[in-house]
Amino acid sequence: MTDIPTLKYDEKGLIPVIVQDYRTNEVLMMAYSNEEAVRLMYETGYTHFWSRSRQKMWKKGEESGHVQKIKSIQADCDDDTLLVRVDQAGGIACHTGNPSCFHKLVYGDTDDTAAIIPELIRTIKDRKENPSDESYTCKLFKNETKMCKKIVEEAAEVVLAIKDREDDPDQEELAGEVADLLYHTLVALVKEDLDLGKVYSALSERH
Repeated sequence: MTDIPTLKYDEKGLIPVIVQDYRTNEVLMMAYSNEEAVRLMYETGYTHFWSRSRQKMWKKGEESGHVQKIKSIQADCDDDTLLVRVDQAGGIACHTGNPSCFHKLVYGDTDDTAAIIPELIRTIKDRKENPSDESYTCKLFKNETKMCKKIVEEAAEVVLAIKDREDDPDQEELAGEVADLLYHTLVALVKEDLDLGKVYSALSERH
């Protein structure tokens, strides 16, 4: 077993734990663990926390089945906060039934942030699991040739947008073409059930 690093717990013997989806880096939840909970995470490979309200240890998903299999654990520069990347069973981390506990927007908006990626992936997966004749995504699922051609077409459009950048000073066209390419690529990845973790592993090897 990997040695547990020396961590700095607060006066109550707790350390904050931020949990992220390992595929998308979406922040799923934040909770607290004590030394025993941290030890259990290392020993079992699943997240464990200390409930401050119930004053008891709990394994995430022990009742709902939405367990979190740990992919990695990182400590911050002060060793007083943990970042845990997990494979979230069932795709639901929040007790409200939402994918993430952070689903309440209280300032600004998320339109120009990476928050769209996990949401888009969930939508594409839903189209696959609940097909509709009206859905463009479902039509791509049914026609592999068209799906593949669209990726090639959108990649070409990205190249053309780069070549024509003088006509696109605000990069609106380039951004749109990259968005189309990302969407069509994600459709193909979902159709093929490709785990994004394998893509990241390949990138790491190349890096």
